Amino acid sequence: MIAKPPRKPASAAASSAPAPPAGADERPFWQRKTLSEMTDAEWESLCDGCGRCCLNKLEDEDTGRTFFTDVACRLLDWDTCRCKDYRNRQKKVPDCVRLTPRNVRRIVWLPPTCAYDLLAKGRDLYWWHPLVSGDPDTVHAAGISVRGRVRAGEETVPDEELENYIVSWPGQVPRSGSKAAAPGRKPAAAAPAKTPVRRS
Repeated sequence: MIAKPPRKPASAAASSAPAPPAGADERPFWQRKTLSEMTDAEWESLCDGCGRCCLNKLEDEDTGRTFFTDVACRLLDWDTCRCKDYRNRQKKVPDCVRLTPRNVRRIVWLPPTCAYDLLAKGRDLYWWHPLVSGDPDTVHAAGISVRGRVRAGEETVPDEELENYIVSWPGQVPRSGSKAAAPGRKPAAAAPAKTPVRRS
């Protein structure tokens, strides 16, 4: 399972930052900095809180293709789309993956809407991202989050039945949220990820 960095209100980083000096680059931090240059608070704020990465996934052993399911991690709150125990998530869910500037470039199963993946590929954030809209609810209004779309929790679905829960929507960008993300930095080459057959 992949876990999202702690979420901060869209205004948190901006409100505490001092005004830039005259002539300074006033673009938002995600357009000025690489992932590795960001502060912890900036990194954490990139998570849009969609919950897609907290859905269980299956990988085809022959092709390496990833399939999303609508089965949620047992720690995911289906309504808020946030982890119910983020601080202790890796103790309670051993296969929870902590995103870093280094591994985000290697993980091939992040949702196409994920800010970490977009920025690693040199693209910009979508209009509904809380850092852009200033509203944490736009990720839900745009149909990006898993709210109302989770069918079951992993604690109720045996491994051998996960194939019955495969869905395509977590790997897609809905039309309502597909306003183009602008080109940005040159993307870095991605290395193939080595992952277990069942991932969540």
